[in-house]
Amino acid sequence: MNTRHSATAAAVAPSSGVERHKPGLLERFTDHFQRYWQLWVLSAPALVFVAIFAYVPMWGIQLAFRKFDSARGLTGGEWVGLHYFEQFFTSPLFGEILWNTFRISLWTLVTGFIFPIILALLINQIGSSKVKGFVQTVTYMPHFISTVVIVSMLNIFLDPNNGFIGKLFGDESLLGSTTAITAVYWISEVWQHCVWNCIIYLAALSSVDPSLYEAAKIDGAGRFQLIRYVDFPAILPTAGVLLILQMGSVLNVGFDKIYLLQNSLNMPATEVISTYTFKIGIQSAQFSYSTAIGLFNTIVNFVFLITANAISKRVSNSSIF
Repeated sequence: MNTRHSATAAAVAPSSGVERHKPGLLERFTDHFQRYWQLWVLSAPALVFVAIFAYVPMWGIQLAFRKFDSARGLTGGEWVGLHYFEQFFTSPLFGEILWNTFRISLWTLVTGFIFPIILALLINQIGSSKVKGFVQTVTYMPHFISTVVIVSMLNIFLDPNNGFIGKLFGDESLLGSTTAITAVYWISEVWQHCVWNCIIYLAALSSVDPSLYEAAKIDGAGRFQLIRYVDFPAILPTAGVLLILQMGSVLNVGFDKIYLLQNSLNMPATEVISTYTFKIGIQSAQFSYSTAIGLFNTIVNFVFLITANAISKRVSNSSIF
């Protein structure tokens, strides 16, 4: 017994005393590159594109902390620290702009997240492949209409005098109403992009094992039960990831559409961060001030993204990082 115990201890002791070498980041990257160098070569153009157009422009962020001087360039102006951030936070328009941005963006985020799921579940229940293809083709069309044309269509349809939708509301102009303009914005967004966003959910539903449907039907499941117990769990992880990605743009209201929808009547409800930044930076040439506002917008979006990812990882064990 003693001999066997001593032999076991002697065999275990050397391995327990040796510390395993943990490879560093550079070493792991080198090893990964040597294994998959073909994939790195294929992705090199995309990486270069992102580096040039996404990371190199970040050099201009310091303009938010400097007083811009056209003669000295981005880095030659006087360092003013958080002056422009304080100017924005103490502005009388700060509360109104932030509330308008949150209201319009959250309505668009919620409806733009729910309706594609519902539409994907309904399209997936169509039995005929020809009918399904026709429905998808017809409903995809609004996505390819330009924003300028969409806004022109809204002006025609919602005209209280000649528009076939505007006549239903009497003499009240929906595009001039501070209460109705938010609904006009997110309804048009859902109508235009809903079906395009549901493509991802349809792809997730296509990977469901047909035997699950057969087993559910044998157990007496109807269409609603199939959607609830088979389809919905299949797209739930995908929906979680897409929601996290959308939370990263919670303060990003599309500039082009909201700017084209603005008029003197609905201005108190449609002035958002993107339009205010454009007017301050481009029209008023206050480049440092507009950069500070844009940086604040980005930081808030980043905080929402990190928070949503942490919550999703803890609750459903699905996250993007």
